[in-house]
Amino acid sequence: MSSRTTQRVVVLKGGISLEKEVSMLSGSCCAAALREIDEYEVLELVADRSVAKKLEDLSPDVVFNALHGRWGEDGCVQGLLEWLNIPYTHSGVLTSSICMNKEKTKLAYSLANLPSPKSIINSISKTLFETLPDSTYVVKPINEGSSLGIKFISRGANDVVALGDEFTGSFMIEQFIPGKDLTVTVLGSGSDSKALAVTDIITDSWYDYHSKYSPGGSTHILPANIPIEIKDLCLTFATRAHQELGCRGISRTDFRWDSTKGEDGIYLLETNNQPGMTPTSLAPEQALFCGITISELCSSLVEDASCNR
Repeated sequence: MSSRTTQRVVVLKGGISLEKEVSMLSGSCCAAALREIDEYEVLELVADRSVAKKLEDLSPDVVFNALHGRWGEDGCVQGLLEWLNIPYTHSGVLTSSICMNKEKTKLAYSLANLPSPKSIINSISKTLFETLPDSTYVVKPINEGSSLGIKFISRGANDVVALGDEFTGSFMIEQFIPGKDLTVTVLGSGSDSKALAVTDIITDSWYDYHSKYSPGGSTHILPANIPIEIKDLCLTFATRAHQELGCRGISRTDFRWDSTKGEDGIYLLETNNQPGMTPTSLAPEQALFCGITISELCSSLVEDASCNR
């Protein structure tokens, strides 16, 4: 047991994924927020392949996991922290690995009777697309975040499907849903979890990496100007996804809503169990809308930190 009078919180950021830059910004924002709380001694650690040794040297009471992308939010670093017996924020090993894998997430949605677009997992080829009905499809890597690697491909009777060399390995080929991009943040764990609000995300084209992280890249309508029954369904579905997936502390579930279909037009796209905490991020914005400052939000995650669950 530590003899320190304050909790030493190490904010883990950076990492080795394609989302390192975003993680650096999220981590810096969270560290600054936590430094406003007297009970914490806050240190920042840029994660690299020697992260285990550095964590042992720093001897934290809690790790605030601000990593994004592969290795940081897919169960890998969570397993390391379990091995080191250091309590950490956000979800555990199993939930993290499921949420980062789009195929496993959609299976969990299906088992919980939560609606999501039809999809298949396959290697991308012109021959494959020729077997699909005429439509627009979203092609996604199954284990990346921040909209990295996503492509839109339309197939019509007279279309020639253009497939580049970037499509190697297995991808998710998902039915494109027209309409609004909506998102809901959920705080807490288990039966105590609570959905905050619904944001309508407006972009020039779609909510890509630039729209997510560049100032002015998107407009957030909060609260979303949608019918009350659609709002309530989004809040309910996001809470159920959070609970069914076993998310801890915080999650954000993204939706598409085809307004022409009413309540039947809501589809869950993914649940992010480690959402961004940058100045343009949606989760802290929704928290502030509900009267929760970023310092209070980050502190709640620290206080919820655990190991071995």
